[in-house]
Amino acid sequence: MSNLTRENIQDIVSKKIRLLRSEYNFSQDKMADVLGVSKKTLIQIEKERSKASWTLVMAICGLFRESEILKMTLGEDPIELLETIVFKNVAVPKNLTGGGKVWWKNIESEGKFKVQRNIITSHYRIIDGNNRRWYSSYDKEYAYQRFKELISEVSDDEKEIE
Repeated sequence: MSNLTRENIQDIVSKKIRLLRSEYNFSQDKMADVLGVSKKTLIQIEKERSKASWTLVMAICGLFRESEILKMTLGEDPIELLETIVFKNVAVPKNLTGGGKVWWKNIESEGKFKVQRNIITSHYRIIDGNNRRWYSSYDKEYAYQRFKELISEVSDDEKEIE
């Protein structure tokens, strides 16, 4: 699953709404209310007659980010995946992650930084020794460029201290 687009994510999440609803033990009325859509719209999506809008997909990923269904489909952090798609190459505040024990493969590490690749979505991220995410991208070259810059910045900071 590489270089997912908004449309891909809309298709994927739309097909999982019924399972999500079931996972949370919500009726169609309750799920429609939670998502702020009509029951008719929800039914149309569940029956695959229409698909969820991008805005609805973002709401679903935010509200149900702890869902095992979403994690098995989109990886450990659905919001991180959406950020990567929306912002292409993301330099975000240093969010705390789980460290990638389940959904991530370590590609390279040096000093306190690691480049990891998501085993489901194939996007890359850089985390530090405290499992804080520094960058995310589908672009492997960009991820490695940022990785080398971070390593260089740390080396330069250490030289200044000496």
